[in-house]
Amino acid sequence: MYGYDQSAPTGQGHPHNGQPHAGQQYAHQQYAGQQQQQQQQQPQPPPYGQQPLYPEPSPPSLAEAVRGFTTGTMGGEDFQGIFSGSRVYCPRGDTPGFLALHNTQQPVIPMFTSLKELRRYAGKESKYFVITGAEVLDLLPSGYGFVLDMEGDHRVVFDAKAVEEMVDFAMRRMYG
Repeated sequence: MYGYDQSAPTGQGHPHNGQPHAGQQYAHQQYAGQQQQQQQQQPQPPPYGQQPLYPEPSPPSLAEAVRGFTTGTMGGEDFQGIFSGSRVYCPRGDTPGFLALHNTQQPVIPMFTSLKELRRYAGKESKYFVITGAEVLDLLPSGYGFVLDMEGDHRVVFDAKAVEEMVDFAMRRMYG
């Protein structure tokens, strides 16, 4: 039986005046009852077009995370979590790949939290590409660091050793 009495003639309902036999359960009635209970227990989203009463707070932007990290109001793990999922703007040349600055103690790659910050550094007509922070950690050449918002008020530099630590942290977080 799959939720109805197959022995009843079509269109006549149940035998015995349309009532189920004593003790007989119908799967579709049980399922519908379970669905109603689950719907009552789970919070329902607001109807289309209405705002929820208590909206979820949005995570900080990468620029806010840089500011928090440089001022000490955000820890390294929280910063890296935001950095990994954020878009990073990178200046580029005519060939694929990162542009590196070699006039520093260690070579670093300039990166920016927004197109506005990149334009402030490289000019209005500069070429660029956009990737996530996680992709930066995956693609950054060994021995290179990076600097975020080089011309910004809250510039932050990660040397090659710091980048290695970020990669190690990401791997532990991902694979345990």
